[in-house]
Amino acid sequence: MFFELQLPRPWAEGDEQTLFQHALEWAELGERAGIGYAWAQEHHFLEEYSHSSAPEVFLAAVSQRTREMRLGHGVNLMPPAYNHPARVAERIATLDLVSNGRVEWGTGESSSRLELEGFGIDYVDKRPMWAEAVRECARMLASEPYPGCSGEYFSMPARNIVPKPVQRPHPPMWLACTNRETVKLAARLGLGALTFSFMDGDEAAFWVNEYYDTFRTECRPIGQTVNPNIAMLAGVMIDEDDSEAIRRGLAGQQFFKWALAYYFRFGTHLPGRSRLWAEFEKSSVDPMAGVAAVGSPAKVGEHLRQLEAAGVDQVIMLQQAGNYPHEHVCQTLELLGTRVLPEFLDRGEERKRRKQEELAPYVEKALRNVVPAEQIEAQPVEAYPVLWDRLGIDAEQWGARRSLDAAQMWRLNVGGGTR
Repeated sequence: MFFELQLPRPWAEGDEQTLFQHALEWAELGERAGIGYAWAQEHHFLEEYSHSSAPEVFLAAVSQRTREMRLGHGVNLMPPAYNHPARVAERIATLDLVSNGRVEWGTGESSSRLELEGFGIDYVDKRPMWAEAVRECARMLASEPYPGCSGEYFSMPARNIVPKPVQRPHPPMWLACTNRETVKLAARLGLGALTFSFMDGDEAAFWVNEYYDTFRTECRPIGQTVNPNIAMLAGVMIDEDDSEAIRRGLAGQQFFKWALAYYFRFGTHLPGRSRLWAEFEKSSVDPMAGVAAVGSPAKVGEHLRQLEAAGVDQVIMLQQAGNYPHEHVCQTLELLGTRVLPEFLDRGEERKRRKQEELAPYVEKALRNVVPAEQIEAQPVEAYPVLWDRLGIDAEQWGARRSLDAAQMWRLNVGGGTR
């Protein structure tokens, strides 16, 4: 499942609360249907397109409404201005603990100007920022203590990051991929490829083969282990009547694709004032955007069989897009569970076992290239009074100065300006 949490205008009071409560219900229905993963996006300021700005909170709630479903960051934005690597490590480990080891850790760098400049991130530097943060964050989760980092984009002294995750050395890692080059990059770095693109079986097979050929021959892990998997997106809306499913589902899938391009390619956005859904309804859009899994149970099953035959490991269902009514999403999930997924679940474990056997020597080869964190003896960190005493600083004078500064700040910010 894919939780973009779209909310087209016009908005009424309570609409966001209703959306989030419905999304938690969808997660429960999805697990009952046999869906194995919940992926939650991280986006900021992208009104109507995605209100999923705190996925770590949403996934924690999902963890308490489900028992087996894997909980995926799809993705954690890793440039340090978005999320300090130590905070990412702490949140990933905590979510893994409260979910009993169900976290999938997707990572990405972001691309929209609204998001990047909102957090003061230089577009040119976002890829090396991502790489530095991902490498060090994985080391934080696996090391005791983490030896510290003096990097180009963030630095910190040696610290022991707590808590540690259930899954060691860290949960499975993924990379958001939008083109063939990032798919191959994911394979080179030992990361799963989250390809948030709509594809038919033939195109999917080409991407899958490139990914696994690259993994077998070029893998140099950025993390402390590897996760050779490739996932692809499919917009889904199901009704027993094929034409009714298309009537219900077409506009939402078109809006998903159009709004993404608006924010990332062609749009000029006025925060708090632009009306995306209204602009979308006046626009010329791709009539067949992501609708291969919009239709009857038979049509949806056929599309999934094509992706299965292409070697895709996981299909991520975009079950909510645009202004889909809650009851239509619920019906889709119920039909997935009763009419579509059983055949795939029946043969899924055997397929996974065969894949693991075939890849085992290549995984072993890749793991020999893992660069572990340096083992160090951390330097002692004295509490401030201990430090002041050792340096001969008068702690009482220091405390008085702090009190004076605090009083000045209080008057400035609370007590009436500069009086």
